[in-house]
Amino acid sequence: MRIRDDVELANASDVGCSRLQNEDYFVYMEPEDDAMFAQRGRLIVVSDGMGGRCGGEVASRIAAEAVRDAFADSSEANPRMVLIDGFQRAHWSILQRAAADPDLQGMGTTCCATIIRDGQLYYGHVGDSRIYLLRDGVAEQLTEDHSLVADMVRQGLLTPEQAEHHERRNVITQALGVESDSLVGDFPVQPRELKQGDIILLCTDGLHGLVESREFALAAANQSLTEACKELVALAKVRGGPDNITVQMLGIRQVEQ
Repeated sequence: MRIRDDVELANASDVGCSRLQNEDYFVYMEPEDDAMFAQRGRLIVVSDGMGGRCGGEVASRIAAEAVRDAFADSSEANPRMVLIDGFQRAHWSILQRAAADPDLQGMGTTCCATIIRDGQLYYGHVGDSRIYLLRDGVAEQLTEDHSLVADMVRQGLLTPEQAEHHERRNVITQALGVESDSLVGDFPVQPRELKQGDIILLCTDGLHGLVESREFALAAANQSLTEACKELVALAKVRGGPDNITVQMLGIRQVEQ
């Protein structure tokens, strides 16, 4: 896989301290061909599966690969629409696979994905996997969880601090592969403009549920992103690691022109 030298890529995924298998999945892709790369940019995906005997593992892989295939195949010029298409493909592919296999019925997955093109960050997500932008030592959460406690915070029923420790904080309200006639997920219309030194971080709740956003920025400040990913995963495990833990980080060394 080609990774151009205008970015630094790192990732890590761990089963955690309690689970028997890793139901997270991640993808990174940038086209080998320079002309195609200029047209499409680069893609980062993280997904977190759930349900069925081995359904979570299957659902997260289907989702990430469906988004990857949409990115690779699409002639659509708007990256936001590429992400929407990818999430739709993922949603219906998971439903079809579950319908064909009784052991996989009820499976679903969260998913978050970004496309970086021409110095712009396009992104979308469903569920509680998150995207952060690390800039000047501060980690900004770009996504809002589709979860019960996040809804309660938005309604003023809980404070963010209460939500962090709520007994139902892991109950999500949207997921790919869960029966729905409408598009699931959020896809902001306006991309974020990137600067040299920015870091994009995608992760599952196995990380952000145990490690604070300020710790993301601290880990990335004075070491390689590979070491930062290792440190963050290790920190989540030290704090109990009850879930699978996955993180991808992409550092912008030079902004595309």
